[in-house]
Amino acid sequence: MATEVELKLALPHAAQRAFLKHPLLGTAQPLPARRLVNVYFDTPGLDLRRRGIALRTRRQGRRWLQTVKCAGTASGGLSRRPEWEQPYAGRFDFSAIDDPALRAMLERHRLGDSLQPVFETIFVRRGWRLQPGRGNRVLLLLDRGRILAGGREEALSELEIELEAGEAEALFEPALILAADLPLAPAPLSKAERGYRLAEGAPLRPLRAAASPLRPAQAPAEAFGAIAAACLGQLQWNAQGAVGDDSEFIHQMRVALRRLRSALRLFRPALPADFEPAVVPSLRRLARALGEARDWDVLAETIVGPAASAFADDPRLAALAAAVERRRQAARADLRQALAEPGYALAVLDCQARLLRLAADPAAPALREFAARRLRRLHRKVVGLAAAARDLDPRRLHALRIGVKRLRYALEFLQPLHPDGSGKRLRRLAALQDRLGALNDLAGAGPLLSRCLDDEPALREAVSLVGGWHGPRYAVLRRQTFRGIAELGKTRRFWKED
Repeated sequence: MATEVELKLALPHAAQRAFLKHPLLGTAQPLPARRLVNVYFDTPGLDLRRRGIALRTRRQGRRWLQTVKCAGTASGGLSRRPEWEQPYAGRFDFSAIDDPALRAMLERHRLGDSLQPVFETIFVRRGWRLQPGRGNRVLLLLDRGRILAGGREEALSELEIELEAGEAEALFEPALILAADLPLAPAPLSKAERGYRLAEGAPLRPLRAAASPLRPAQAPAEAFGAIAAACLGQLQWNAQGAVGDDSEFIHQMRVALRRLRSALRLFRPALPADFEPAVVPSLRRLARALGEARDWDVLAETIVGPAASAFADDPRLAALAAAVERRRQAARADLRQALAEPGYALAVLDCQARLLRLAADPAAPALREFAARRLRRLHRKVVGLAAAARDLDPRRLHALRIGVKRLRYALEFLQPLHPDGSGKRLRRLAALQDRLGALNDLAGAGPLLSRCLDDEPALREAVSLVGGWHGPRYAVLRRQTFRGIAELGKTRRFWKED
């Protein structure tokens, strides 16, 4: 068995020529170009895919190879996957697979009889060998071609930086050099995943945060690395859809970035002093663009939109909705620009590289002890913010919303340490965060709407109508929020130091 360690980067077709002229290639050993034809196989029920297995044959010149890959670990384009490769002579042979369970599953008679082609990838691969640092060798591979499935076709243009020898961190040196000059972005989908989606006609769906990957035996820095990698994975997945019309991709990108910032704050004492200052500034441009786009989405979809639907025949509300939509599209354009700029890919790649360099401090406390201290601190702060926000002043409610959000994310990150005690607490915090968020959206609607008025009396009247229509909802939210604040200090603190 071999372990494939690679970093996959999407390269726009229009940037291929600039890549081929990049000075980095002048320092590399060129490899012969190859035309590769790959056929991926599965059962009619896609049994292999459900198990995270990819089975393909590859024609390379006159030779055919058989490759089996299993799901490994992946985050924002960096993946580690076990693979088995051997010659293919017209029939599948799994005898060389040294994983007994995998081999037994693949050799099941019914499975072998039902294997059939699902999709193909056909591309030309150009390669270069680099030596970034002593003892490291990486392959820089440019793949240009297409994916074919069921009469559908999708263009393929990507870079793979594959580890040939050395440490995985070596993959990021050439990636960062190229990303500084080219519109690259980490690509979270493998060719196999893209092929399956094309074959099924399955659209990309927004990705929500998964359960915490933390393990109780981890050191604090190691736990942070796993959590931060998951946040980056959620960010990168949703970036693929954030350039489209579905606002949920933007929302989930923003959630991922906020969770990453919360994890940085939570684990700050366990991290090198220079980690957070190096990571956060480079993500601020993206955070601003996401925040602006999300604010206009919320205004259009949950504030102006429902009121305009309630008064469908009122031209004033229709005009206001149109003005909001123009601002919304301008914010979307700004976000697309931010995602296309080198700073975005550089920020993500730099953060991933720093995560690989994290090392556990032998003097650090055990994770459970560390978590108890941090949760106790966050809880005290939230209780204080809740006491200050009892008058329901919008500014104090905004501060409480941020505090509740940070405590909720911390509990979600650390839930594997307290699987039986945090569920009810999390549900209450989530409900309070939602109410505080809704109040904050209503409070922030005024300044946004004022940017749409253009001194037109009809638009001012429409803003008044929107405010009046949301008045009863605002009153209910205030009552519910007051009750939620009162409950914050009463909940039992289930985290304990061993």
